[in-house]
This record gives sequence, C-alpha cells and structure tokens, in this order.
Amino acid sequence: MSVTLNASTSSGLVQTADTSGTIELQSNGTTRLTVASGGITTTGTSSISNLTATGTFGGGVITSGTAVTLTTQTSVDYTSIPSWVKKITVMFSGVSSSGTSNMLIQLGTGSTPTYTTSGYLGQCSTDTAVTRANMSAGFQVTIGTAAAHLYNGNIYINLLGSNIWCENGMIYRSEAIGGCTSAGSVPLAAALTAIRLTTVNGTDTFDAGSINILYEG
Repeated sequence: MSVTLNASTSSGLVQTADTSGTIELQSNGTTRLTVASGGITTTGTSSISNLTATGTFGGGVITSGTAVTLTTQTSVDYTSIPSWVKKITVMFSGVSSSGTSNMLIQLGTGSTPTYTTSGYLGQCSTDTAVTRANMSAGFQVTIGTAAAHLYNGNIYINLLGSNIWCENGMIYRSEAIGGCTSAGSVPLAAALTAIRLTTVNGTDTFDAGSINILYEG
C-alpha cells in the first residue's frame, strides 16, 4: 500500500491510497517529494535543506563539516558529532606544521568534549625509510614530520561497536616523494562527540593547508 497526500487549494489535505509502494507529497496536484524503495527524491524546483537527524539514524546521509584554513592553530576541533555517526573521514589538503612534532587525531566524548589522550593501539609508518612508531596518545598519522612537509589524503575512523573506534588511512606529501600510512583502534568511555587534529607535543602550529571532515551513519 502507498499513500499520496495532496495539499489542494480547493479541497484541503486529500489522502489517496494505491498499490505503487511509494509515499508522495503533492502541492495542488504536483508531486514535490517521493519516498520509495530507492530513496527520497524531489521534483520541480523544490529542495530539501536544513535536514537534521535525531535518535537512531539508518545511514545514507553524508554530512560535511566546515573546512578550516590552517594558519597558526595548535589544534583543530570538530564538535557536536551526532550519536548516530559510525564513520568519520578526515581530509588533508597541503597540511603543514611549524616543526617536527608528528600529527595526531584524538577522539572526544561529552557535550564539553574531553579528549582521550591514552590507550590508542596501532602503528604509523613511512613508505620510504620504513620507519615505524606505535600509537599511544592518539591516532598518529605522520612520522618523521618536518616543517616543509605538505600532507594530502584521507584518514578513516569507523565504529566497531561498544564505543570502540578503528582508524586507517594514508596521507602523502606533495612537495617531495613520500608519505605515511596508519592503522589503529581505541576504546572510548562514552559515545564519540568530537574529533581533534593536533601534534604530539601540542605546541607546534599548523601553518599551511586545510582540513575538513565528513561523517555518516
């Protein structure tokens, strides 16, 4: 069974049932929104904006954060990540820091985020000198960092279950040959609400490039 709801200017709200297996929202006989097995579509000049998911969300929507241009930040935080999120992508474009401290991604919990700074398991390695480092204070995504390095690529962070998050990704340099791969996991004490890009020493600044995140259910 399916339902058509038509906001008619002459008859008010009219409901019509048929066997097409869809739900249609109409304005004066013109279909504006269709919900079917293939998803949600709009027609004509209609659009969907400011869509907010609450409670348990089934996935299918990819939401972008706000791109941040890096100038003198010691860290960049993305907060208010919804509870239904199961995958986060951190994107790097020409990211550089002022020193030699390696870059970390840390996960946060709570409405005023507390960032987890221990318990990360895994490794980061280079593809040139085959240098490796074990993780601890965060998902380490670079090794052998220098001020001139410019990193590009994606880091993926996925929910395993029970607030355990797994990370993997590759970011490669654009000013010279070389790059880093990383993979790890961390258990959180509560649901993830925030993500932070920083450095091991916490004082080197990000001075070039930009980052952003995508998140999805």
